[in-house]
Amino acid sequence: MKNNEFFEAVEAMAHEKGVPVEALYDAISKSIVSSVKRDYGDRDIVFCDINPEKSTLKIYIQKRVVEQVEDEYEEITLEDAKKIKKRVDIGDTIDIELNTKEVSRIAAVKGKHILRQNIKDAETERKIQELQEKNQELATCKINRIDPDTLDAFIEIGKVIERLPRSEQLPNDNFKEGEYTKVYVTEIVETPRGPKARISRTHPGLVRRLLEIEVPEIVDGTVEIRSIAREAGSRSKIAVYSSDENVDPVGACIGQRGQRINNIVDALGGEKIDLISYSDDPANYVAAALAPADVISVEILSEEERSCRVVVPNNQLSLAIGNKGQNARLAARLTGWKIDINPEFEEPVINFDE
Repeated sequence: MKNNEFFEAVEAMAHEKGVPVEALYDAISKSIVSSVKRDYGDRDIVFCDINPEKSTLKIYIQKRVVEQVEDEYEEITLEDAKKIKKRVDIGDTIDIELNTKEVSRIAAVKGKHILRQNIKDAETERKIQELQEKNQELATCKINRIDPDTLDAFIEIGKVIERLPRSEQLPNDNFKEGEYTKVYVTEIVETPRGPKARISRTHPGLVRRLLEIEVPEIVDGTVEIRSIAREAGSRSKIAVYSSDENVDPVGACIGQRGQRINNIVDALGGEKIDLISYSDDPANYVAAALAPADVISVEILSEEERSCRVVVPNNQLSLAIGNKGQNARLAARLTGWKIDINPEFEEPVINFDE
């Protein structure tokens, strides 16, 4: 094969395998060196120079110039060295180019397995890099298929297919093959079969990334997301803050006519979102977190234990607690405080005599 044909073949293989051509050249270089060095006592004296721009592939062995050769693999006499390079002296190291046709024969016989392994390693490295770029990021993916028994969804992330377990889907998710959905990549893990991405639609990170897409003030740092508490598919509470007194962080997230927050709600299948202004004052923060309920007072019971007692109007008690305790639970998770909710007035006990 002529050199031009070799380099064209490598370019085509890189495109087919979906790996950077540089990684493929590196894999080929390693396979050639590994194969050739066996004929030189497995000494680390062989190196390969591949230059795609000049369409050249050269293999060298390095030897040290000595007066008398004691190790034929690593040493060469001054007389023989001068036949290769005129200006050379005792103690110098000389690069000796090998016949590439002979090297090709050696590599073809001994290096096929090594080359395949190195190409596989290059593919794995490409996959790792591709997945790492998506780690803890939002990804819009195509539904490849649905497992009819488990309802797990298999989705396409770039050139890989990952499993979205039913437990990581929203309760009202009802995917169909060919549809697109947004997922959050929670982490990249190594497995015996290579790197895998763990993905979720229930993770709070999904809400965070959706907010960053819809609210440019978050991206430029004008508005900060301080905390998120989420019960996926049902309700999320998000604490936002701005150091700029001219910026309303909650209003920025809601957008004109609620467009920004409505886009997020739609992406989450109708999940309710409470936006709360963060405060360094624990009492104000806890009171805001219990929205939509009104709060009369917040008493800090213990700074160390981060516990407080909240008083709400009697007619707001059930709203403050929420359905099955959800509102109070999310408020506690959002703020990091233990919240004891009490009515303003104790209801009188009425006894009926017979």
